[in-house]
Amino acid sequence: MAKAIHSMIRVVDEARSVTFYRQAFGFEVADRLDFPTFTLVYLRNGEADFEIELTINKGRAEPYELGTAYGHVAFAVDDLDAEHARFKALGYAPRDVKEFKPDGNLLARFFFVEDPDGYQIEMLQRHGRYR
Repeated sequence: MAKAIHSMIRVVDEARSVTFYRQAFGFEVADRLDFPTFTLVYLRNGEADFEIELTINKGRAEPYELGTAYGHVAFAVDDLDAEHARFKALGYAPRDVKEFKPDGNLLARFFFVEDPDGYQIEMLQRHGRYR
């Protein structure tokens, strides 16, 4: 059986990204591996073992092109409205909270926010399959 362990994203500014993920999700640095041409920073919080792996390619100053294939990473929270307000207070400009109700039944309440490198992150209210 396979277990999901991390999702890797390339970032330009390590400190800015670590600060964002710490403030936004309570992620702390679990490990940091420094190599001659790049650095890997693994971030996680106490909710799960799943990590975000930041890859910082040394000497790169220009933003990455995310392309049309990247979708998003998602996090489930107990109080979506409180998280939305907290993100707003931090200056992260979350999009409006949306409700997805196919056939009139609530499937999901969510909002999106971008990290400093433009990656889309979905925040979902814990409900139904989103636990």
